Amino acid sequence: MHTLVLGIGNLLWADEGFGVRAVAAINDGWTFPEGVTLTDGGTQGLYLLPYVQEARRILVFDAIDYGLEPGALQVVRDDDIPAYLGVGKMSLHQSSFQEVLSLARLLGSFPQSAMLVGVQPQVLRDFGGGLSDIVRAKLPEALAVGLEALAGWGVPGTPRTQRPAEPILAASLAVERYEGERPGEQEACRVGDARFLAMRAAIES
Repeated sequence: MHTLVLGIGNLLWADEGFGVRAVAAINDGWTFPEGVTLTDGGTQGLYLLPYVQEARRILVFDAIDYGLEPGALQVVRDDDIPAYLGVGKMSLHQSSFQEVLSLARLLGSFPQSAMLVGVQPQVLRDFGGGLSDIVRAKLPEALAVGLEALAGWGVPGTPRTQRPAEPILAASLAVERYEGERPGEQEACRVGDARFLAMRAAIES
């Protein structure tokens, strides 16, 4: 593997799914030369280490917390990406992308080029929700930044003329179906497991 395009995030928590939606959109819209791998990294954390170790170049899309205005895009490259936990986590995941990079560096297999395209989320505590309007509106700009980077690395995208035979996401997770078939608030808890919330309320009372 020479170039890895990685989407990180959790589709179940609204804007947390930005990275996964981004890599799925790139796969839906473009094809790439041999040696480019597009992957839904989900929330696998340190399980992504072997993929990073194999890559010479890595492009990552993720929801990040810089304390900026919701929807703000942030592009971070190479050594400017904080690689150690002590610097502070930007990622919203328990095992951050920075920890994966840190281990890859310690093991002597760090990508030659790395870019993180992140967006400041607006909504997170909305279980089963889609991207907020302000974050969704940033997807085209984020994709453009990523495609420009890939072209600069010598692996430009070519617009597709038909849908991919192997989409990144299962049909049930495609935006239209995922958001269109979402249960209403009376049918499904939107902030967490109702049993856990009831236990917490009993403890706090």
